Amino acid sequence: MLDVFGFDTVDAEPLKEGWRIQRDMPGYGPRRNNAEELQTDLAAASPIPSAAPVSVSARRVSDLHLEMGLSQRGPDVNMPSRKFSLVVLAMGAMVLASCAQKPAKPDIKIGLIAELTGDIPAVGTSCRNAAQMAVDEINEAGGIEIGGQKHGLGLVIEDSGAKADQAAAAAQKLVGQPDVLAIVGPNASLGAIPAAQVAEDARVLLITPWSTNPQTTLDKEGKPKRFVVRACFTDALQGKVLAKFAREYMHARNAAVLYDATSEAPRGQAEIFKKDFESQEEGKIVAFETYTTGDKDFSAQLTRIKAAGPDIVFLPSYYSDVPLQLQQARKLGLTVPFLGSDNWSTPEIIKLAGADAEGAYFCNHYSPDAKNEITGRFVVSYKKRFGQKPDDVAALTYDSFNLLGEAIAAAGKVDRLAVRDALSKIGVYQGVTGKISYPTGSGDPVKGAVMMQVKDGKFLWITNIDPL
Repeated sequence: MLDVFGFDTVDAEPLKEGWRIQRDMPGYGPRRNNAEELQTDLAAASPIPSAAPVSVSARRVSDLHLEMGLSQRGPDVNMPSRKFSLVVLAMGAMVLASCAQKPAKPDIKIGLIAELTGDIPAVGTSCRNAAQMAVDEINEAGGIEIGGQKHGLGLVIEDSGAKADQAAAAAQKLVGQPDVLAIVGPNASLGAIPAAQVAEDARVLLITPWSTNPQTTLDKEGKPKRFVVRACFTDALQGKVLAKFAREYMHARNAAVLYDATSEAPRGQAEIFKKDFESQEEGKIVAFETYTTGDKDFSAQLTRIKAAGPDIVFLPSYYSDVPLQLQQARKLGLTVPFLGSDNWSTPEIIKLAGADAEGAYFCNHYSPDAKNEITGRFVVSYKKRFGQKPDDVAALTYDSFNLLGEAIAAAGKVDRLAVRDALSKIGVYQGVTGKISYPTGSGDPVKGAVMMQVKDGKFLWITNIDPL
């Protein structure tokens, strides 16, 4: 069944006018409270067959699948078949020693631009961790077969510092190295937009895992860039999801917004939310307040917001700003619920904000508690290696590298243009963050969003919203 703006709501409970909230995550089964429960479930799952070779060849994507038996814990409605793509092949090699092969030599260089320093280092750390994990798994699985020879991936890492000029300079440095085949990152739109233009001008494929701003994949005339794609949804989708969720689930009629007017992603998300919320029946924005990157005192804006009497406050700030804003809001007696964007997605926000974040909702790209083999094995492997659950940046980076691996294999040669063309021909890719498919001529994937809540000091899944 479909909701009022075309989203699929399988196995759902009606809320209002076709908007539906799912009882359990589709394809996820009963909700899990921690990774240990997930690991127990995975141990009980049907084993991965060991007969098939675990390496990537230059066959078509449809041939790069490994048949797997699903456990009997519940149906996976997000996956119409029991076939999983390259990511599972790579993970299978890490799980079964019988599938181990000689690690491939990392002779194909992939550039990685991450926010390792600056205002959002947790984003850069997650990106780098997941990138290294994906590359290691592909290489240890035997690498990518091209022309009868196996090739491994190697990372060339650059720090964007979460700054536009530094991101552009990093991209320029990478495209100037002929042996760098493609680039993954940056994540934050502030850096992704200028870096994407550098890649486009140099005709080098760039995949941004986390940049949701529409400008990232569009040229100056508003047409799709040819060499830039993203692994995440766009703010256009996120705005619709957040506005509808605020109006129909949170029953808000009056909303206030506080956002960083000097940062691309927060500004774009604020503007889109305002437009979409006001398009809802009886939806009204009663305060639309701004601040500047680096500000620490938000009391004036929050005082005006409180006086406007909103039912909710939309706060599309990065995780590094949110704790101080929530703390000041609570001290001023602003007790209404807060709603965040995917900028809230790192667990650092819980550590920094503590009880002030309790009860807040935010939009995200995936849930680490998903009950399917791809997401489950990724979460367990990541936590074992890095000591914490992977956030959405990690999941999207992991998907970006495995999607790129499929494109390299399908291209059949180490050539920038061939890899870009091969990526455009990939049909539906099943990744950690769900299904990814690209409409003809677009670098923006068709994929869904997840609504989460901060509950008892953890991220709690609320519902999935998947476009057709």
